[in-house]
Amino acid sequence: MSVATIGPAHGSHTDLPRSDRTRHPARWLLHSPLRRWARPVVRRRFGVRVHGTEQVPASGPVIFVSNHVGVADGPLLAIFAPRPVHTLTKKEMFAGPLGGVLRASGQIRLDRFHTDPAAVKACVRVLREGNAVGIFPEGRRGSGELDRFHRGAAYFALVSGAPVVPVVMFGTREPGGHSDALPARGGVVDLVFGPVSTLPATPWPRTREQVEQGSVFLREQMLVHLDRARTSTGRELPGPLPTAEIEPDPATGITERGAP
Repeated sequence: MSVATIGPAHGSHTDLPRSDRTRHPARWLLHSPLRRWARPVVRRRFGVRVHGTEQVPASGPVIFVSNHVGVADGPLLAIFAPRPVHTLTKKEMFAGPLGGVLRASGQIRLDRFHTDPAAVKACVRVLREGNAVGIFPEGRRGSGELDRFHRGAAYFALVSGAPVVPVVMFGTREPGGHSDALPARGGVVDLVFGPVSTLPATPWPRTREQVEQGSVFLREQMLVHLDRARTSTGRELPGPLPTAEIEPDPATGITERGAP
């Protein structure tokens, strides 16, 4: 099979946006036994309970969409998701030695403040090859209540037809905790995977209205899953970050008022 020919369910690398000239993110660390071996190491510090993995498709492209409350969210999704996840990660995290680890583990560098074709094509390549992409649609750490929902998840779902799996995390930041705080030693983190949502694969050109409608739908499904996860786990989110620690973020995406 040539790099430009992928099964019809996944799309072709020569469809727009083209991904035939984009390398698949690194797989060796993310897809190695090290991912599984990292789980007991993490659990030496705090408990991790994973719920709803039976709802995650065992094969084919999938988009994990998670709320975002703390610095540990990305690593925990990478380690404990039932499938290896190539997660969009803000470019600021790639500075220094951590950048090498992120690249080796297949995470995708994202410029949140400018159009980033390289990140888009990397995600599309992952999905067209039947693998998993992870997105934090809130765009930054915060309350985890999904007050803002950026459009990337809907866009990639429309491009690929990949099912979208919502993820809710509890316990990755304590109430009153700082932006860079890790889960409390001896505490418990809950990762709750929810039922799949789908948007129809839509050929080029995809309109802004289609992406916005898809974003509204996915946000609504995420909010339903968040309420159910609260009930099933008995957990609550930590509340907002201190005002001084709230990162800048593009004022785009879907809110309670709809699209700006």
